[in-house]
Amino acid sequence: MDEEVTKWLEDIANDKFAQEDIDRVLRYAKELERGLSKIRTFSQGVSIFGSARLPQDSIWCKKAEQLGYLLAQNGHPVITGGGPSIMEAANKGAYEAGGRSIGLNITLPHEQHINDYVTDEMEFHYFFARKVMLTMSSKVYVYFPGGFGTLDEFSEVLLLMEEGKMPKMPIFLIGKSYWKPLDHWFESKMQKTYKTINPSDRKLYKITNDIEEVVKAANKIGHRSIYDNIYNNRKPEIKIL
Repeated sequence: MDEEVTKWLEDIANDKFAQEDIDRVLRYAKELERGLSKIRTFSQGVSIFGSARLPQDSIWCKKAEQLGYLLAQNGHPVITGGGPSIMEAANKGAYEAGGRSIGLNITLPHEQHINDYVTDEMEFHYFFARKVMLTMSSKVYVYFPGGFGTLDEFSEVLLLMEEGKMPKMPIFLIGKSYWKPLDHWFESKMQKTYKTINPSDRKLYKITNDIEEVVKAANKIGHRSIYDNIYNNRKPEIKIL
C-alpha cells in the first residue's frame, strides 16, 4: 500500500473516526478510482443530460436521438447517465451510427436501469461520483428538459465554471420553451432584483433548439487523445460560445 495512503489511514484512526465513517470514505475513494479508470478508456466526448421520464416518441427524445447520431457520425463519444428516455435516445443515436455510446448509470430502486444502446457502461452507487465522471469525461455539456436531477447536474457545472473550478466549456440548454422561463427568473430575480449573479454568468450557457450548434461546438474543440484530458491542465480557458 502507498505510504501516503497508509499514513492517511493511521491519521484517521488516531482521530478516532467511527469505523463506519472510515469504511464510507474508502467506498467513496474506490468508486472515484473505478470511475476515473473507466473514463480514461475513451477520449472526451459530449455529455447529454435529461429526463428519465419522457416518452420515447416525445419531440425531445427524438432530438436527443438525432443529436447522438450526429455526434457519433463526427467521431465524438456520447456520454449519458445510461438510463431511459432522453439518455436512452441519445445512446441509441450514437449506437446506431456505430459510435462510442457510454452509459454511466446510477443504482436506484425505481426508474433507472441501464438502457440497451451502450457500448461501455459503469454502475454507480453515489450520485456525486457519477457526476464527477459525467463532467470529467466531456468537452461539451447538453441539457434537455428534465427534472430535479437534470437541474442539479446543470447548476453544479454552471457553478464550477462560474467560480473557475473547471474550464469554461460549451453548455447548451436544448428547448427554448422549457429553459427560457428559468433564464428569465435568473435575469429578473437573481441578476436584477437581488444581484446574486452577474450578467456575464448567464453567458456561460446557450439556450437553443438547434442541435447542429452542439455538433459544431464539439467539432471546434476537436478530437483529443484519451491521454489528453482537458482537466489535466486547468490554466487555459476554452471559450466556444
